Amino acid sequence: MKRTFLAAFMAAAVATSLVAPVSFAAEAPPTKVSRYQAGYYHFKLGDFEVAALSDGTLPIPTLKLLTNARPGEVASRLADTYQTTEVDASINAFLIRADGRLILMDAGTGELYGPTLNKLEASLKAVGVTPEQITDILITHIHTDHTGGLMDGKRIVFPNATVHIEQKEVAYWLNPENRARAPEAAKKYFDEASAKVQPYVDAGKVKTFSGATELFRGIRSIPAPGHTPGHTFYALESKGEKLVFWGDLVHVAEVQMPNPGVTIAFDVDPKAAAATRKKAFADAVKGRYWVAADHISFPGVGHLRRDGSGYRWIPMTYVNDHYEAK
Repeated sequence: MKRTFLAAFMAAAVATSLVAPVSFAAEAPPTKVSRYQAGYYHFKLGDFEVAALSDGTLPIPTLKLLTNARPGEVASRLADTYQTTEVDASINAFLIRADGRLILMDAGTGELYGPTLNKLEASLKAVGVTPEQITDILITHIHTDHTGGLMDGKRIVFPNATVHIEQKEVAYWLNPENRARAPEAAKKYFDEASAKVQPYVDAGKVKTFSGATELFRGIRSIPAPGHTPGHTFYALESKGEKLVFWGDLVHVAEVQMPNPGVTIAFDVDPKAAAATRKKAFADAVKGRYWVAADHISFPGVGHLRRDGSGYRWIPMTYVNDHYEAK
């Protein structure tokens, strides 16, 4: 399967300058969280309860995907962290309990990326939440490793949720003219976006916003373009504490932390993506706040610190039962 995936990806990458996430076969069976997998992790931020949720992991071939790196840099940095150049990328989502709302940050992959994923719904249930209880979903961007879980075939997975998306994302991915202009190999990515997000639009469940917007008490959007046109961070602030959800700012932390100029083939605008990453890294160090990322090793929450000319990831310390969830 890995060889098939690599061949399909490289064919698409050659055919188009727009590279969205690559789908595994749609017929791949759904999976459930193994009893051996850490599917969730609770923590508090001020008045908010947050749970990191695992949708699973996916092997990615870094030498074929990471760009703008020096010769040998990717392999060397990964070797320093005892990894090969095929790394297991986490797919994380996050649940926020706030003011009677259950707010989900991104929605996982659904069935699109193979049998090691599609575990978000089971992770939710493990923290005592059903998809029907989710009131709001904040989407960092419409790539389908973040929106694939919105639909299960023709079934709306979160029937009572309002989906909040930056209007630039909707305008880009759900525009038939953009699909028509895309090379043939890229059209399926627009099709997947349409299949996963359009049903919520048709049902009146999508609420768009533009730029920096206060969405709920203590929760606001931060424009972070580059990876996609409307890629968005979300900041959570309460009682002097702050957490910024980064979405796809980082794909391979062991390489992009020490060298934020390294980009990835999935970036729609690599130059802008690198600039956004450099700015975000510097701000996180200056502000000393927590950050959460969708592809940093689960649970994907921590701090940054300066390390020479780059940065180093300091993961959140694991604490068992450090508060009682309501």
